[in-house]
Amino acid sequence: MEERPETELISIPATPRVSTPEIQTPSGQRSPRPASKETKSSAWTPTSFISPRFLSPIGTPMKRVLINMKGYLEEVGHLTKLNPQDAWLPITESRNGNAHYAAFHNLNAGVGFQALVLPVAFAFLGWSWGTLALTIAYCWQLYTLWILVQLHEAVPGKRYNRYVELAQAAFGERLGVWLALFPTVYLSAGTATALILIGGETMKLFFQIVCGPLCSSNPLTTVEWYLVFTSLCIVLAQLPNLNSIAGLSLVGAVTAITYSTMVWVLSVSQRRPPTISYEPLSLPSSAAAFFSVMNALGIVAFAFRGHNLVLEIQATMPSTFKHPAHVPMWRGAKVAYFFIAMCLFPVAIGGFWAYGNLMPSGGILNALYGFHNHDIPRGLLALTFLLVVFNCLSSFQIYSMPVFDSFEAGYTSRTNRPCSIWVRSGFRVFYGFVNFFIGVALPFLSSLAGLLGGLTLPVTFAYPCFMWVLIKRPAKYSFNWYFNWILGWLGIAFSVAFSIGGVWSIVNNGLKLKFFKPS
Repeated sequence: MEERPETELISIPATPRVSTPEIQTPSGQRSPRPASKETKSSAWTPTSFISPRFLSPIGTPMKRVLINMKGYLEEVGHLTKLNPQDAWLPITESRNGNAHYAAFHNLNAGVGFQALVLPVAFAFLGWSWGTLALTIAYCWQLYTLWILVQLHEAVPGKRYNRYVELAQAAFGERLGVWLALFPTVYLSAGTATALILIGGETMKLFFQIVCGPLCSSNPLTTVEWYLVFTSLCIVLAQLPNLNSIAGLSLVGAVTAITYSTMVWVLSVSQRRPPTISYEPLSLPSSAAAFFSVMNALGIVAFAFRGHNLVLEIQATMPSTFKHPAHVPMWRGAKVAYFFIAMCLFPVAIGGFWAYGNLMPSGGILNALYGFHNHDIPRGLLALTFLLVVFNCLSSFQIYSMPVFDSFEAGYTSRTNRPCSIWVRSGFRVFYGFVNFFIGVALPFLSSLAGLLGGLTLPVTFAYPCFMWVLIKRPAKYSFNWYFNWILGWLGIAFSVAFSIGGVWSIVNNGLKLKFFKPS
């Protein structure tokens, strides 16, 4: 018998294996998204050779087999070259995410302590410019969020599971690391340290409100409350991967919506201070006014964080030729950012209406406690602080997950084996206490919203626009091309200006604190 038919059958799957390589986890097969309209008719797909015209002369049993095979290939997507290391890392270890998980994670990452300082920005910007800046920033970051969701599977057969991976694909291996690694790590580690400071201070206030004078004989110091909060974070950090903290993200999302609503409702419902004014704060010089406005705009920019986690959240979802991951991801993100808008805008506008330019630098929570400590029922005030603590504990987990992933990626690449439970726990204990010591050494870090917003602004507002042009390659000099280049360079310019304003604010406030320091 002739051996040729057997050889032909063996050679059929070899073509897609070579032409569509992909580095993925063994936990689920991945596939490219459908081709664009321009190339759809000529592009090869795993089922393009099983057409109705091809099936028409074939008998019923063989036709049924081929139809079943077509459905299987559409579900699986295509043949991929798997990377076992991805199955060992916290972000890509589990691939059973869905739109609900995406909504929980995005909402937990998008609303937090940064929303509470938005009224501080309004104190420098005023009603008109503050509302305009907040609206433009919200629309801008929503557009860049859509870009990141679409670019997750921009190249057929490849998923960019981390922000740095997408930056390397767009800017090159070395330049991508230089541009994206520092701001993303700074966002994760800096936010985690700020959460320890805010969580510890809020736990201290909660304890004072609940106990009152009964527990004031020998209270814990602020540093000791930082240590208590850090210990709770480390215990919760033992959850293995990003999908496993979906429940914590749900808790964080619910508590964020609840305390944001309670804070502005309680503030608006109370009598306003008699000396309130809505005029922007006057400063002694035009240079001081300019830098203060830049710092305020940096606070607005920092309110929209979480873009450094978009690709990581989408990486937890299964993706096939028929059901690409960007569909549930975008569905969940739209729901999340609707609620984010419902939190940020009322807090900013309601907080400024309630306190005007008397808003303290710590934000609306400090204003609520300072102005209405004796007007609001103690139980209601304590509940608000407790919700803030729960939200800080939940946000710490999702912002720390990329750092845990980096630690374990370095370990597995060197040892070629997954982390044991003791190694994984050791990394997370080490990371938690490093953030604790940084927080103790730099206790003013939680007030650096303007500087943090300026330094990390490109991650949210600039880099995604550049990535879209460099990866998708729209027609040169088209509207799409001009629009993304202009937005990207505007983001870089704002980043520099906001960072300078943040540094000026730190130096200026630091000198004042030093001047008024009692002897």
